[in-house]
Amino acid sequence: MIETERLLLRPIGLDDVADCTALWGDPATMGFIGNGQPLSAEEVWSRTLRHIGHWHALGYGYWAVRETANGGFVGDVGFQTLRRAIEPSLGDRPEIGWVLAAAAQGRGFAREAVAGVLDWADAHLSADETCCIIRPAHARSIRIAEAVGYQRTGTARYGAASMEVFARPRGFQSRLLIPTS
Repeated sequence: MIETERLLLRPIGLDDVADCTALWGDPATMGFIGNGQPLSAEEVWSRTLRHIGHWHALGYGYWAVRETANGGFVGDVGFQTLRRAIEPSLGDRPEIGWVLAAAAQGRGFAREAVAGVLDWADAHLSADETCCIIRPAHARSIRIAEAVGYQRTGTARYGAASMEVFARPRGFQSRLLIPTS
């Protein structure tokens, strides 16, 4: 588990399926993710099992993010190694990702959760660096990535989409870890 100032993060489990189904099924959430279409309950079930499997096979994965004050579901954040068919390849570097429910956006939760996960990664992952891919038009996610120490390393082709690739060396001290009001 990870605790930040306002959030509690615990590895995603079967108890999170209903919240994740609502999150990933929301068209407002999916605009910059995958093909931009909401996921079905079946797809979210498979995704949840993949996240659980990451923890068992690789020792890292995704956390369900909840508000400490009321237990409300905020979203999910974590690492995965997908061996994507992306050019150029990301290799086996852990890839960080984050998704917040529409109601939780704009409150600094993403930056706070990502910073907490990166603190955990610096202490527990053996990888020299982690990476992420973000659509060029997703300015909010790019700002979050840069605020916690990710730097653009180039672009990549993933399916029909062009993606910005970011990398962060282990132990990098970010410019801003505390959310702003």
